[in-house]
Amino acid sequence: MTQDELKDAVAAAAIDEIAPHLERDTILGIGTGSTANRFIDRLARLRDDFMGAVASSEASAERLRGHGIEVFELNSVGTVPYYIDGADEVNAHLHMIKGGGAALTREKIVAACAERFICIADASKRVERLGDFPLPVEVIPMARSYVARELVKLGADPVYREGVITDNGNRILDCFEFMIDDPVAMEARINAIVGVVTNGLFAARGADVLLLGSDTGVERLTPA
Repeated sequence: MTQDELKDAVAAAAIDEIAPHLERDTILGIGTGSTANRFIDRLARLRDDFMGAVASSEASAERLRGHGIEVFELNSVGTVPYYIDGADEVNAHLHMIKGGGAALTREKIVAACAERFICIADASKRVERLGDFPLPVEVIPMARSYVARELVKLGADPVYREGVITDNGNRILDCFEFMIDDPVAMEARINAIVGVVTNGLFAARGADVLLLGSDTGVERLTPA
C-alpha cells in the first residue's frame, strides 16, 4: 500500500471508532496535517450526525467549513469527547512527537481538553525511541536566541524554521540530533524554559488509542 492508501485506511478506521458514539450535540476535536485531512474528508459524510468540531489550526478549520461542518471556539465548548490527530513519531507508550505542521500548541490544548485522544498514523511513524524526527519547540519571537542556547545545553541542535509563523504569531525551533529517553520529563523540562510556549512532545498527555496502518491492515493499539 502507498502512504496515501495507509492514511486513507487509518482515517476510515477512526471513523469506525467514533461513528457509533456520535450524537446530535457532539463536538469533536480535530487535528492538523495530511492524515487529519483524510479524516476530515471522510467525516464530512457524517456531518448531520453531530454538531460540529473544534480545530487545532486555521487550515483544519477552513477544511471543516468547506465540508459544511460548523467550527466552534474551544472556550465556548469546554471539553470534547474525542480528539483525532496524526503524529510525526509515536512509541509503545503512545508518547508522540507532533508539530511538523507548526500547529503543536493548539494541538496540545485541544488534546488536553479531550476525553479520548485517537492517534492515526502509518507504520513508518512508530518508533522505539523518540527523536529521529526533529522536535519542534514554539517560542516567543524575542526569546528565540535565548531558548536556542538553553536547548543546546540539553543536548539538542536547534534550527530556526525560517519563514514559518504559527497561528499564534510565534516562531519554531526544530531540535535535531536529540534522542529522548524520558519523554515525560523532557517535555516538562523544555516547557520550563522562559520564552517557550510549548514543545512537540505529547507525553504528559499521550494518545489513548493508536490506529496504525500497515500493509497488513490497521492495528488498534493502547499504551504499553
